[in-house]
Amino acid sequence: MKPIYVLNGPNLNRLGKREPQIYGTTTLAEVEALCRSAAGDHAVVFHQTNSEEQLINWVHEAIDDGAGIIINPAAFTFTSLALLDSLKMFEGPVIEFHISNIHKREPIYHRSYVSMRADVVMAGLGAKGYATAVRALLDLVEQRQA
Repeated sequence: MKPIYVLNGPNLNRLGKREPQIYGTTTLAEVEALCRSAAGDHAVVFHQTNSEEQLINWVHEAIDDGAGIIINPAAFTFTSLALLDSLKMFEGPVIEFHISNIHKREPIYHRSYVSMRADVVMAGLGAKGYATAVRALLDLVEQRQA
């Protein structure tokens, strides 16, 4: 079976140190471990980048090789039409994931371009919510294959 992709955008490499009152103290390495554990035997491709171009390239890779995508596009959520366009080419399920509840934050964080393509939007579960997102994505992949 094709792997699922967990893609993370800018500044998420600073998890655990960056604004812990908003994002908590869980590190990105711990998030990756949570995702792999939640996936069990299912393969996971896990990436983080501060580059919009690289994030889009990984979406392109997932178009060819992936069963589903969990994406935390971070700031690109609110700015990147190019990311939206790349996600629209992906035929599998897409979960947009945010550690914080973006709807409780400043108005600049309320309009997501990625939501225009996402099958599911998850926000506010904290970093440990990634495991919930992985389980949900695997269920969506299974439903589409049935």
